[in-house]
Amino acid sequence: MIHGPRPAPLGHLAALVLAGFVLSAGPGLAADYADPTWPCIQRKVAVLSIGLMWPHPIPEGAPEDAALAAEIRDLAARLALRRLAPEELRPEISAFAARHDGAPDILGRVVAQTFEVLSARRTQVIGGIETFSLSQIALAERIKAARTEMTRLMQTDTPDFDKVDGLEEQIDWDQTIHADRQTTITYLCETPVLIEQRLFALARMLQEGIRLPQ
Repeated sequence: MIHGPRPAPLGHLAALVLAGFVLSAGPGLAADYADPTWPCIQRKVAVLSIGLMWPHPIPEGAPEDAALAAEIRDLAARLALRRLAPEELRPEISAFAARHDGAPDILGRVVAQTFEVLSARRTQVIGGIETFSLSQIALAERIKAARTEMTRLMQTDTPDFDKVDGLEEQIDWDQTIHADRQTTITYLCETPVLIEQRLFALARMLQEGIRLPQ
């Protein structure tokens, strides 16, 4: 920026947001205009509930069998990799379920560990979106204040044209940054939706492998 500290670059902010989010992608979509930290049209729900995805009891703590614990941990880590589509993982899920006779408690542990990783990632993304929104609000206020000051200077008997030029340059720069950032909001808001959809899809596949006792 020409005058004062430059806002955080978009690339850095986007990386923070995406490193790592339930948002409803169905009926009832509505931006929460009462919350200035939430610029998305998707309804903001801060915390996901595993009970909505998995109807069976999940044992607490790790399994006593170290080999089983490692197998669950490895599969959950694979399921949490967003570069792998859920359908690509179906054979691994089916094979795991078959090896363990479709035991709901074992499959539930996989769901719980996958949920823990992806839910934490989703929370990070929501936090990033909130930070993003506040940054945009602050930048818009800065632009408004600069315009007001420029108007005031031009209305004086002897305008300081050097200062006016500086303010005009600052406004142009800030507006460019603000507009560029706005183009990323849709993409950022879709990220938590995709994480939620992934969790539901994986939980559904794991439920398909359950074999309840007769």
